[in-house]
Amino acid sequence: MAVKLRLRRLGRKKLPIFAIVAADARAPRDGRFIEDLGRYRPLEEPSHVELKLDRVLYWLEKGAQPTETVESILRREGVLLALHLRRRGVPEEEIQKAVAEHRARRYAKLQAQAKVTAADRKRAALEAERQRIAALEAEQARKKAEAEARKAAEKVQEEAAPTEAAAEASAEHPEQGAE
Repeated sequence: MAVKLRLRRLGRKKLPIFAIVAADARAPRDGRFIEDLGRYRPLEEPSHVELKLDRVLYWLEKGAQPTETVESILRREGVLLALHLRRRGVPEEEIQKAVAEHRARRYAKLQAQAKVTAADRKRAALEAERQRIAALEAEQARKKAEAEARKAAEKVQEEAAPTEAAAEASAEHPEQGAE
Protein backbone atom coordinates (compact mmCIF):
# COMPACT_ATOMS: atom_id res chain seq x y z
CA MET A 1 0.00 0.00 0.00
CA ALA A 2 1.40 3.41 -1.04
CA VAL A 3 1.33 5.83 1.89
CA LYS A 4 1.40 9.58 1.45
CA LEU A 5 1.87 12.33 4.01
CA ARG A 6 -0.61 15.00 3.03
CA LEU A 7 -2.93 17.72 4.24
CA ARG A 8 -6.51 17.03 5.28
CA ARG A 9 -8.69 20.15 5.43
CA LEU A 10 -10.42 20.97 8.69
CA GLY A 11 -11.69 24.24 10.09
CA ARG A 12 -14.51 26.20 8.56
CA LYS A 13 -15.23 28.49 5.67
CA LYS A 14 -12.46 31.10 5.22
CA LEU A 15 -10.57 29.74 8.25
CA PRO A 16 -8.63 26.70 7.07
CA ILE A 17 -6.87 24.41 9.48
CA PHE A 18 -5.16 21.40 8.00
CA ALA A 19 -4.37 18.09 9.62
CA ILE A 20 -1.13 16.52 8.46
CA VAL A 21 -1.97 12.85 8.02
CA ALA A 22 -0.52 9.59 6.77
CA ALA A 23 -3.07 8.22 4.29
CA ASP A 24 -3.39 5.66 1.54
CA ALA A 25 -2.53 7.37 -1.75
CA ARG A 26 -5.84 6.18 -3.23
CA ALA A 27 -8.01 7.70 -0.49
CA PRO A 28 -9.73 11.06 -1.13
CA ARG A 29 -8.21 14.27 0.28
CA ASP A 30 -10.50 14.57 3.29
CA GLY A 31 -11.36 10.90 3.47
CA ARG A 32 -9.98 7.96 5.39
CA PHE A 33 -6.48 8.24 6.82
CA ILE A 34 -4.13 5.98 8.75
CA GLU A 35 -2.71 8.36 11.35
CA ASP A 36 -2.98 12.03 12.33
CA LEU A 37 0.54 13.51 12.52
CA GLY A 38 -0.09 17.16 13.36
CA ARG A 39 -1.78 20.45 12.49
CA TYR A 40 -1.01 23.30 10.12
CA ARG A 41 -2.64 26.74 10.52
CA PRO A 42 -1.71 28.80 7.44
CA LEU A 43 -3.58 32.01 8.33
CA GLU A 44 -1.68 32.71 11.53
CA GLU A 45 1.20 35.13 11.17
CA PRO A 46 3.65 33.36 10.94
CA SER A 47 1.92 30.12 10.01
CA HIS A 48 1.72 27.69 12.92
CA VAL A 49 2.74 24.03 12.66
CA GLU A 50 2.37 21.32 15.30
CA LEU A 51 3.97 17.95 14.50
CA LYS A 52 4.43 14.59 16.16
CA LEU A 53 8.06 14.48 15.13
CA ASP A 54 8.73 10.86 16.04
CA ARG A 55 5.69 9.60 14.11
CA VAL A 56 6.49 11.72 11.04
CA LEU A 57 10.04 10.33 11.01
CA TYR A 58 8.63 6.80 11.44
CA TRP A 59 6.44 7.17 8.35
CA LEU A 60 9.20 8.78 6.30
CA GLU A 61 11.56 5.92 7.21
CA LYS A 62 8.87 3.43 6.16
CA GLY A 63 8.81 5.06 2.72
CA ALA A 64 5.82 7.38 2.91
CA GLN A 65 5.97 10.09 0.26
CA PRO A 66 5.08 13.64 1.37
CA THR A 67 3.14 15.86 -1.01
CA GLU A 68 4.85 19.05 -2.18
CA THR A 69 3.14 21.21 0.43
CA VAL A 70 3.82 18.81 3.29
CA GLU A 71 7.42 18.43 2.12
CA SER A 72 7.93 22.20 2.26
CA ILE A 73 6.40 22.29 5.76
CA LEU A 74 8.66 19.44 6.91
CA ARG A 75 11.69 21.18 5.40
CA ARG A 76 10.89 24.45 7.19
CA GLU A 77 10.42 22.64 10.50
CA GLY A 78 13.71 20.74 10.16
CA VAL A 79 12.14 17.27 9.94
CA LEU A 80 13.82 16.42 6.64
CA LEU A 81 17.13 17.61 8.10
CA ALA A 82 16.61 15.27 11.04
CA LEU A 83 15.78 12.40 8.67
CA HIS A 84 18.89 13.08 6.59
CA LEU A 85 21.15 13.18 9.66
CA ARG A 86 19.51 10.06 11.09
CA ARG A 87 20.19 8.16 7.85
CA ARG A 88 23.85 9.26 8.02
CA GLY A 89 24.15 7.79 11.54
CA VAL A 90 24.60 11.04 13.45
CA PRO A 91 23.97 10.76 17.23
CA GLU A 92 20.55 11.88 18.47
CA GLU A 93 21.81 14.84 20.54
CA GLU A 94 23.64 16.27 17.51
CA ILE A 95 20.49 15.86 15.44
CA GLN A 96 18.47 17.76 18.03
CA LYS A 97 21.12 20.49 18.17
CA ALA A 98 21.15 20.84 14.36
CA VAL A 99 17.35 20.98 14.21
CA ALA A 100 17.27 23.61 16.99
CA GLU A 101 19.82 25.76 15.10
CA HIS A 102 17.79 25.34 11.91
CA ARG A 103 14.61 26.48 13.69
CA ALA A 104 16.42 29.44 15.29
CA ARG A 105 17.68 30.61 11.88
CA ARG A 106 14.19 30.19 10.42
CA TYR A 107 12.61 32.12 13.32
CA ALA A 108 15.12 34.95 12.95
CA LYS A 109 14.43 35.11 9.22
CA LEU A 110 10.67 35.22 9.84
CA GLN A 111 11.10 38.00 12.41
CA ALA A 112 13.09 40.03 9.89
CA GLN A 113 10.39 39.56 7.25
CA ALA A 114 7.44 40.00 9.61
CA LYS A 115 4.66 42.11 8.22
CA VAL A 116 3.97 45.28 10.13
CA THR A 117 0.22 45.43 10.62
CA ALA A 118 -1.87 48.53 11.23
CA ALA A 119 -2.27 47.50 14.87
CA ASP A 120 1.53 47.26 15.22
CA ARG A 121 1.96 50.74 13.72
CA LYS A 122 -0.71 52.14 16.03
CA ARG A 123 0.92 50.48 19.05
CA ALA A 124 4.32 51.91 18.06
CA ALA A 125 2.83 55.40 17.58
CA LEU A 126 1.15 55.24 21.00
CA GLU A 127 4.40 54.17 22.63
CA ALA A 128 6.30 57.00 20.90
CA GLU A 129 3.66 59.49 22.08
CA ARG A 130 3.94 58.17 25.66
CA GLN A 131 7.71 58.58 25.55
CA ARG A 132 7.38 62.12 24.16
CA ILE A 133 4.91 63.07 26.91
CA ALA A 134 7.14 61.54 29.59
CA ALA A 135 10.12 63.54 28.27
CA LEU A 136 8.07 66.77 28.30
CA GLU A 137 6.89 66.11 31.85
CA ALA A 138 10.45 65.40 32.96
CA GLU A 139 11.62 68.67 31.36
CA GLN A 140 8.81 70.61 33.06
CA ALA A 141 9.63 69.03 36.42
CA ARG A 142 13.31 69.93 35.95
CA LYS A 143 12.47 73.55 35.11
CA LYS A 144 10.10 73.77 38.08
CA ALA A 145 12.80 72.40 40.40
CA GLU A 146 15.32 74.91 39.03
CA ALA A 147 12.85 77.79 39.54
CA GLU A 148 12.14 76.68 43.11
CA ALA A 149 15.87 76.41 43.79
CA ARG A 150 16.38 79.93 42.40
CA LYS A 151 13.54 81.30 44.55
CA ALA A 152 14.97 79.60 47.62
CA ALA A 153 18.42 81.04 46.87
CA GLU A 154 16.96 84.54 46.39
CA LYS A 155 14.99 84.22 49.63
CA VAL A 156 18.13 83.16 51.51
CA GLN A 157 19.99 86.04 49.90
CA GLU A 158 17.25 88.54 50.86
CA GLU A 159 17.26 87.27 54.44
CA ALA A 160 21.04 87.48 54.54
CA ALA A 161 21.08 91.03 53.10
CA PRO A 162 19.33 92.73 56.09
CA THR A 163 21.55 90.90 58.56
CA GLU A 164 24.60 91.95 56.53
CA ALA A 165 23.35 95.56 56.47
CA ALA A 166 22.82 95.48 60.22
CA ALA A 167 26.27 94.00 60.72
CA GLU A 168 27.79 96.74 58.54
CA ALA A 169 25.88 99.42 60.39
CA SER A 170 27.04 98.16 63.77
CA ALA A 171 30.59 97.97 62.45
CA GLU A 172 30.47 101.58 61.28
CA HIS A 173 28.99 102.91 64.51
CA PRO A 174 30.17 100.67 67.31
CA GLU A 175 29.32 103.29 69.98
CA GLN A 176 25.63 103.28 69.07
CA GLY A 177 25.46 99.58 69.74
CA ALA A 178 27.19 100.09 73.16
CA GLU A 179 24.66 102.62 74.39
